[in-house]
Amino acid sequence: MNAPLDPSLILQTAFGFWNSKVLLTAVELRLFTKLADRRLTGAELGAELEMHPRGIADFFDALVAMKFLDREGDGRNAVYLNTPGGSHFLDEGSPRYIGGIMIMLNARLFRFWNDLPEALRTGKPQNEIKHGEKGMFEVLYSEPARLEQFMGAMTGISRVNFEALAEKFDFSSYKTLCDVGGATGLLCIEAARRHPQLLCTSFDLLEVAPIAQRHITDAGLSDRIQTASGDFFVDPLPKADVITMGMILHDWNLEKKMHLIRAAYEALPRGGAFVAIEALIDDARRENVQGLLMSLNMLIEFGDAFDYSAADFRGWCGEVGFKRFDVIHLAGPSSAVVAYK
Repeated sequence: MNAPLDPSLILQTAFGFWNSKVLLTAVELRLFTKLADRRLTGAELGAELEMHPRGIADFFDALVAMKFLDREGDGRNAVYLNTPGGSHFLDEGSPRYIGGIMIMLNARLFRFWNDLPEALRTGKPQNEIKHGEKGMFEVLYSEPARLEQFMGAMTGISRVNFEALAEKFDFSSYKTLCDVGGATGLLCIEAARRHPQLLCTSFDLLEVAPIAQRHITDAGLSDRIQTASGDFFVDPLPKADVITMGMILHDWNLEKKMHLIRAAYEALPRGGAFVAIEALIDDARRENVQGLLMSLNMLIEFGDAFDYSAADFRGWCGEVGFKRFDVIHLAGPSSAVVAYK
């Protein structure tokens, strides 16, 4: 006899925005940072966060039930404390902090995703541009402080993938690397730390160079990592044995993707490698939920931009002239797809 159908997964997903908003709000309030390594009662923590008494117990205990916050004891005298994961990833004092992207999710994307139905009907962006404002990147590149904050947010979520690439990709036969759209220089830093023969270049727009240089200097790698400035749709890419693009290709439509792939091919020597890092959609488009949702996010942000599968990448790179391909799983939903010239 067949088991009765259970609507739990449907309801859990439908109400999922409740969970999301609680976590994003906690990060926006800097709850995990203010709590740090202390143990505080609900009243003490609520006072520090300037919360009304009505929501204190429900809010903190929801985070406990969701496993993002811990609690010792019950009732008014119970104390709240960070979980190991909260301390590691959500306390601003941790080098592994990933809350920057959550601040952006809460401030921008949460409301823009409300217009997903319109995006699906029209194929047009649903971000600031729709409301007659300047686009996010246009604003960021005109305000250095906000640009650095954004780069920091991207660094938080990229670090684990760049570390994994540096560990898993065989760099032993290569001497030079250029990271295209290098931002803070993080990919170059992680690769250079693990592979002393590598000389690296972090390539990005002119406004980004001072930010990257500061991070490279702080890492003590100025002798092996340089910055280069340019527009990758206008200027040729710096020559290197390995060309990397971390979450770059998915920002663009197919025409611009092909431009970047051709530019990478031209910058590589025979035997060189082009590496793209993304939340790669599985070829059957059945499993990597994050990759598929990221592609919908590209619709909301840019309209005609989209994420892709390894099969898509192989097809595009094959058209350009690449001959051999590989896929390396990195962390969570993310992988590196590699094309060899």
